[in-house]
Amino acid sequence: MPPALRKNSNRSTVGLDLDGAFIAAVQTSADGVSRAASAELAPGVISDGEVTDVTALSDALRDFFKHTRLPKRVRLGIANQQIVVRQMEIPKIDDEAERAAAVRFQAAEAIAMPLDEVVLDHQIVGEATTPEGSPRLRVVVVAARESMIARVVEAVRNAGLRPDGIDLNAFALVRTLAAPSDSTETARVFCHLGGVTNLAIAVGTSCLFTRPLSTQWDSDDDNVAGALAEEIRLSIDFYMAQPEARWVGEIVLSGPGSRRTGLTDELSGLIEVPVSVAEPLGRLQAGKLPAGEDPCRHTVAAGLALGGALA
Repeated sequence: MPPALRKNSNRSTVGLDLDGAFIAAVQTSADGVSRAASAELAPGVISDGEVTDVTALSDALRDFFKHTRLPKRVRLGIANQQIVVRQMEIPKIDDEAERAAAVRFQAAEAIAMPLDEVVLDHQIVGEATTPEGSPRLRVVVVAARESMIARVVEAVRNAGLRPDGIDLNAFALVRTLAAPSDSTETARVFCHLGGVTNLAIAVGTSCLFTRPLSTQWDSDDDNVAGALAEEIRLSIDFYMAQPEARWVGEIVLSGPGSRRTGLTDELSGLIEVPVSVAEPLGRLQAGKLPAGEDPCRHTVAAGLALGGALA
């Protein structure tokens, strides 16, 4: 059985982002990033966010950790089409076991995957009251295909590493870039342009919607901005159809592709929403990044290292 989607954080745990184009690892401390490293990953080892060659990934991770000498306890991130995130409302239930059973019962209708084939997790993101006065809980539910997670865990364990928990890259992204002081009056779109083009929509520090996008930001096609804008618009439309949705007030780009020349201006004109490029490590201090390390590679890994699966 793979690890649960979340587990208590520990500062000796390394956030490990299996981006697909590269491996990135970050260890954090109270002062920010204490150690970080990255390395290229051969094409075809990970495709569209899923491990396609377990042996090759194990070999790459073994060499990477031998060279970097980072701690071998790792928090993993995932981002692919085998993940479903949904908002739901359930009756207010204080008992944790009873609440989990209620979430699972309702998720059977909301998630188009057999529940005996997924790892299921949830987090409370708010409360509501019915017109009759009954208290309700708003929860974000995550379902990830167990076979997909099993391949990641197998590769990591075969490399001699100890998986400490599994997180969604989208949640790690928001954890790095959103701040507790962020307004909850409007939503913010975070779009990470890495090996997987990953989109998350958050209100404050709560990630309420996520999906990987098909746009290849590193393509030579002149219409990259147009294709990306269309996918972002569709994602916003889907999010806006959910209960308690907030208007989107900003789009924030991150990852290596965020530096593509002219992309922010083109997107802002096409979507008619302000577009900016994030500080790659958010509120964390980047001073201890090794010389030559691209901080844009470490946004997700930093969020994984910070821990807590549904911030």
